[in-house]
Amino acid sequence: MKNLEELFEHQLQDLYSAEDQLTDALPKMVKNAKDAKLKKAFEDHLEETKNHKQRLEDICKELDIDPKGEKCKAMEGLIKEAESFLKEELTDDVKNAGMIAEAQRVEHYEISGYGTAVRYAKELGHEDIAEKLKKTLDEEYNADKTLNDLAENRLNKKAIK
Repeated sequence: MKNLEELFEHQLQDLYSAEDQLTDALPKMVKNAKDAKLKKAFEDHLEETKNHKQRLEDICKELDIDPKGEKCKAMEGLIKEAESFLKEELTDDVKNAGMIAEAQRVEHYEISGYGTAVRYAKELGHEDIAEKLKKTLDEEYNADKTLNDLAENRLNKKAIK
């Protein structure tokens, strides 16, 4: 990579790969959630993730970039860690609390990636693309807040027993 434009392209491809991997991983979280509100949060985020992936495809098309140019190894690792956690022998309450923790690690990674992409887009003069990326960034913050609220308001307390 020789300039910020190439680095931005790399970041978009990395985010696309992350969203693509999440599209496959989130149904497992839905299936394993033992709390109705947590299951719904995962279902809602799966739909959002599909929209994030489509938004990235649209952005890449606008910039004449192949979105499939990278493999996000960080997301791959986060998903493997979550899948390993799900194989543990856990009570339902502990599983729910732990799934929130695993999902928040993913959200924090995405927040970091989208925050960087928004900055790069602005610095490169892609204001309209920065706005699209900011919309996804805001949705990732909201997903994290939803998970945090579920954890703080009841699911972590249920796992204390």
